[in-house]
Amino acid sequence: MSTPLRSNVRALRTGRNWSQAHLGELVGITRQSLAAIESGRAVPSTEVALRLARAFGVAVEEIFRLAEDEAHGVIADAAGIGAPLPGRVRLATVSGRLLAYGLRADDSHGIRLADGIGEPLPDGRVRVRPLPSPPPAPDLVVAGCDPAFGLVKERLRRDHGIEVLWLSAGSRAALGALARGAIHVAGVHLRDPETGLYNAPWIRRIVPFPTTRISFAVWEQVLLLAAGNPLGIRGMADLARPDIRFVNREQGSGSRALVELRLAEAGIPGEEVPGFLETAAEGHTAVGGAIASGTANAGVAIRAAGAGRSLAILPLAEEPYELVIPNHFLGLPAIEALLATLRRPELRKQVEALGGYDASSMGGQV
Repeated sequence: MSTPLRSNVRALRTGRNWSQAHLGELVGITRQSLAAIESGRAVPSTEVALRLARAFGVAVEEIFRLAEDEAHGVIADAAGIGAPLPGRVRLATVSGRLLAYGLRADDSHGIRLADGIGEPLPDGRVRVRPLPSPPPAPDLVVAGCDPAFGLVKERLRRDHGIEVLWLSAGSRAALGALARGAIHVAGVHLRDPETGLYNAPWIRRIVPFPTTRISFAVWEQVLLLAAGNPLGIRGMADLARPDIRFVNREQGSGSRALVELRLAEAGIPGEEVPGFLETAAEGHTAVGGAIASGTANAGVAIRAAGAGRSLAILPLAEEPYELVIPNHFLGLPAIEALLATLRRPELRKQVEALGGYDASSMGGQV
């Protein structure tokens, strides 16, 4: 028989990479008693609830809630990444915090099942009114812009039973979410204009704790053009022509930074490029889609974004795309499964088959 309480004990415990035995010892109960509390088969005494709150360093209300309250909505912290609220949200726990992530209807990852409808509260948190038949709770939250990560997500589910909440985000937005403790892994490809180095300088600027960089792939960034290049675009300088419609990426993305660099090298101010200031595509595939549909003539994205669309391509640069993982997450089972999956030779071949990827160093520490 289930209890009238809903418990966040397991999420808080696994977020700290504690075993049931360790937490039981801290609280002064057996592992079996703790397991019963986590599963909802037992209601803790007031003393045990207070000891749990002290062990986690949170209020009791953040550990237990009444089951009847779920009908009125679950209160979560706003993740600060994803679509604006109110709207459909996914819920996930990172380091013991329940977070709400807004889902976009036009997400390049496709329309996904939601946990509920999120409404922002005056205190900055989110009330989530549940929807029926929610998806499985995520074990891992990852933000980045590489469409190839979808292959990793499917492998983790198939081979390890791990559910991944994968959020589309530019590199700086992903690092910002990582710094706030809102995600487990950030995907980045950011060139530092001062040193010419990729990723490390930006990580040091934005993330306040030690991290580990894991190679995903070296990919080719290109200028994608309409099939056959009917406008005869030969390089970045042509983008300032009045007959060109350019689709840009969002602020803080590595691709937008590359656009700005190449335009500066060509002596072209961004505001002279039609569409540069007015557009902000969310992800590489969105750029490819805009050009294939005819709403734009040109845009910068990875080569794989033009695959299967017969788009013309002008090579621009090769860049390292890396996954940034906080060191305090390295012992999590989901992170260990991620690293093991990245080292699988068959996954590397699948990624390279997309075109424009060199995945020979995938899974290695940078």
